[in-house]
Amino acid sequence: MTTPRRPRARAEHSTADPPTATTSAAPSSESSSRSLPSTPSTPSAPSKASEASKASGPVARTGLIPHLLANLRYDLPSSLVVFLVAVPLSLGIAAASGAPLMAGLLSAVVGGVVAGALGGAPLLVTGPAAGLTVVVADLVGRYGWAATAGITAAAGVLQLLLGVTRVGRAALSLSPAVVHGMLAGIGAVIAISQLHIVLGGQPESSVLANLRDLPAQLVGHHDAAALVGAVTIVLLLVWPRLPVVSAVPAPLAAVAAATIVASVFALDLPRVDLPDDLLSGLTRPEMPDGPPTAIALAVFTVAAVASVESLLSAVAVDRMHDGPRAELDRELVAQGAANLAAGALGGLPVTGVIVRSSANVNAGARTRMSTILHGLWIALFVVTLTTLLERIPLSALAAVLVVIGVRLVSLAHMRLLWRHREFAVYVVTFLGVVLTDIMKGVLLGVAVAVLLALYRLTHTTIRAEDHGERGWRIVLRGSLVFLSVGRLVHELRRIPEGAHVLVELHVDFMDHAAFEAFHEWRLGYERRGGVVVVEEVDDTWYDRATTGRPEQRRSLPDLSPRWFAPWSHWQRLYGASAASPPEERVEKPDPMLLGLHQFESRYAPLVRPFLAELAARQRPTQLFLTCADSRVVPNLITSSGPGDLFCVRNIGNLVPREDDGDDSVGAAVEYAVDVLGVTTIVVCGHSDCGAMKAVLGGPPPGAHLTGWLRHAQPSLIRFHDAALCPETGTDGAETPALERLCVANVLQQLDHLRTYPSVRQAVEDGRLSLVGMYFDISSARVFLVDPDTGALAPVQDLAAS
Repeated sequence: MTTPRRPRARAEHSTADPPTATTSAAPSSESSSRSLPSTPSTPSAPSKASEASKASGPVARTGLIPHLLANLRYDLPSSLVVFLVAVPLSLGIAAASGAPLMAGLLSAVVGGVVAGALGGAPLLVTGPAAGLTVVVADLVGRYGWAATAGITAAAGVLQLLLGVTRVGRAALSLSPAVVHGMLAGIGAVIAISQLHIVLGGQPESSVLANLRDLPAQLVGHHDAAALVGAVTIVLLLVWPRLPVVSAVPAPLAAVAAATIVASVFALDLPRVDLPDDLLSGLTRPEMPDGPPTAIALAVFTVAAVASVESLLSAVAVDRMHDGPRAELDRELVAQGAANLAAGALGGLPVTGVIVRSSANVNAGARTRMSTILHGLWIALFVVTLTTLLERIPLSALAAVLVVIGVRLVSLAHMRLLWRHREFAVYVVTFLGVVLTDIMKGVLLGVAVAVLLALYRLTHTTIRAEDHGERGWRIVLRGSLVFLSVGRLVHELRRIPEGAHVLVELHVDFMDHAAFEAFHEWRLGYERRGGVVVVEEVDDTWYDRATTGRPEQRRSLPDLSPRWFAPWSHWQRLYGASAASPPEERVEKPDPMLLGLHQFESRYAPLVRPFLAELAARQRPTQLFLTCADSRVVPNLITSSGPGDLFCVRNIGNLVPREDDGDDSVGAAVEYAVDVLGVTTIVVCGHSDCGAMKAVLGGPPPGAHLTGWLRHAQPSLIRFHDAALCPETGTDGAETPALERLCVANVLQQLDHLRTYPSVRQAVEDGRLSLVGMYFDISSARVFLVDPDTGALAPVQDLAAS
């Protein structure tokens, strides 16, 4: 059948905001009380964060410099906020790493200016990160500070190579459980070691030693250091809850208060010590003295940890605004350049970090200028206010690191990973980092994650059910590979001899070992008098293997034919095995009973939650009136389910006029409109309609059919009136009379519906729409019927226009 096409409207092209990132990992080397989402979500940052991102679009049209200047009134105040957060954190991280304090400030400057200018994530702030504290402290202890600076520079070169070769996105394949376990382990190490400094002591070189000495440290008398540390920790915890002063960053307020307390009471305790000549504080990097493999591993460790933290932090920052997404490879190049510069100048390694970045976004930053300016403010602060920095107690900086370390151990992440059955990976990584070192801990976590994924990919669920006289039912789900063969054969051998066995294969992969084991069992079982029927539900792995056409690639789950195929197509699988003699073949059960059994055993659990919601009342939106023809399945062609359609089916999809006295259809129409409040009534005709054949060919046999089809006489009259101008297709052929009558019948039933007062009133009020539809069975296509012309419009074309 050829049908006219409606002209397609020209779409207006518009630029939409890019989608938000959906990566589930949300790392942080400086976790705050704000927890980042671990599931895909729409941006929920404050409105000024949304405004900040919208300014990134016009750069190509206005030029970079005018764009930066136009947004300077937003970036300038936000850069000051980030600067105030960065100073105490940089000093604390340097102290915890065993590096010169000047190195922390230097790296903050380099990270802000270099990574800020080159980075692919404009609002990501780069600087010294708590996540690298343990790594740097270990390197300083092994090779000294100058050699550690050389390792940092080499790690920067490696990051540059990784970025240039465009492997930045590969870092996102690392399991979030490993990342969170690594950060939690680092947080625990930092918190335990820095707690000694808060108490006025010195940390040991290992976590176990710090834990061993901690009780003695707690009962010791370190009044001044403990007082300053306690003031800092209390303010860090309380300050964000004070709305009046929350505009001032909590780390800055806590360190400032601790410094004032120490100065007012003239407390004698260690403080920040900077060189008189700042340039003399710069350390020239040196080549490490040690085994080449150990040095290479150190470079790789710094580069890997810094890269993963930076890239995942960039993704996390993407969730805080709705602007352009981060260019991860470009960001990796920028991080490499920043670490190369930081190492060459004698600074700490840097990464993109969350605390400073979230402060940047929430303060209203719009461009990368905020990140660059924050680095310049730190440089100016160091040059002009050295005396003020030297008043800060080291125990205050250590207290900041204790709170950061504790927050890295996130209970929210633990609960999420427990629900996703990834907690074992988290625990192994955490313990590995705490008890050994960061690289070994990560490798252990990755190993457990791989083993867990391998188990899940190759795990097969085997369920055996004894149905008594009806035989056995074996259900296999998952991937059938050699790892499952032992358990599979064990379960199959438990089935008694001579039974009728139905084996359902819900598998997405079957290797040769699994096929051979199962096939040999089946042949042997049938030789001993049993009957084995193999039913493949999602794919045909077994069938292809038995015919010498085994598949090599894993298949995706497919729709079971039970959802749409006739009984005759899938119930033949329940017949007897071809290998069994005729007298032993099992008689097929009644199709209806078998279908009911399939529903009860397989599909009822899936649909039960939806039916439970509908148990109290139905809320359909459509009255779907169609023919009783068995080939027309309303829920199939409309992709609907329970509770969606209020259906009326009869011979010829007829709607007698309201004054014709047919109570059955009239009652359904009134109930649907007046009680259920449907918003649409669909009249659906179809091709090869037997009722319309009878109307064209003369009176059908049977008094009831003859009486019913009298309601189709107005459709026949309409058809003959339209026959004066028969519809033709693009090839000039006339549309068959039967199909034209089916379409005319749909239009006539829509007119009959308007004879019902409730329908007519609802249409006039705009509460109800009447829709004509035509289903072509042979092509499985649905058309909408134009109520004025009777022309057919393919639904596929309407959906695409």
